[in-house]
Amino acid sequence: MLSPYFWEKKSLSELNSEEWEALCDRCGRCCTLKVEDENTHQIYDTHVICRYYHLSTGRCQCYLQRSQKVPDCVTLTEKNLDSIYFMPKTCAYRLLAEGKPLASWHPLICNNHQEMITAGIAIKGKVIPETAITDDLIYHLTDLYD
Repeated sequence: MLSPYFWEKKSLSELNSEEWEALCDRCGRCCTLKVEDENTHQIYDTHVICRYYHLSTGRCQCYLQRSQKVPDCVTLTEKNLDSIYFMPKTCAYRLLAEGKPLASWHPLICNNHQEMITAGIAIKGKVIPETAITDDLIYHLTDLYD
């Protein structure tokens, strides 16, 4: 059982695994495929979602093996948050690491996922699976997540 507002009482490094996982709102933004400019190292979002992201549940279908099945998939930890600059600005982990509060639509605040969908945060209905594309990712850039 999670303690109410645990994220306000503990630092990210003090969270147990259940608390850490509960911070994820399951929006799917970090699971969209990204394109990085070789010269500027700028990251661009696409509307293409990882083949293992389950749109109905908002969860990875191979969560425990994700780094083995998708070598580019990053296992987010408190220690690597500073170096993962591509995390969405709305990400709870990023917000807390930056000393900011969770958004009012976050499921831990409002106790449902509908407000996140209403706020336009969830990627559901905005993406296509990577298995459906046959061309280069550069043709699938989007600014839907800004």
